[in-house]
Amino acid sequence: MVAPRKERTRLKKHTFILLGLLALTCWLASAADIDGKWTAQVGDRGGGKMTETLMLKASGSKLTGSLQRRRGAEEISDGTINGNDVSFKVTREPSGKKAITQQYKGTLSGGQLKLTVTGPRGGTREILFTKAGS
Repeated sequence: MVAPRKERTRLKKHTFILLGLLALTCWLASAADIDGKWTAQVGDRGGGKMTETLMLKASGSKLTGSLQRRRGAEEISDGTINGNDVSFKVTREPSGKKAITQQYKGTLSGGQLKLTVTGPRGGTREILFTKAGS
């Protein structure tokens, strides 16, 4: 027969292991929610609206994909996802001009990806992407 104190210690150990596995499963599930197509309506310089499309894929904490704009798609770089926190960079190289890098940082919540974009001169803007099919 196992002594009551040893039994309680064993149960506590198993409970902590199960809680740890549950937390890991939730973290991995939230990272998987980012995979796919995301769209946002953003203002253009002429005062109208245009669609930006993100195609994202997470592998562990690494995030890859592309951002499609009016003038074409650019690959994202330095992409990471940590729980619901997301960050990546997009570099555009307009013909004949210096490359422009923008930093995207934000949070994933259900079918929404709220990002703050910081430009090369430090200005920021908010973009709300929604997952296609949500």
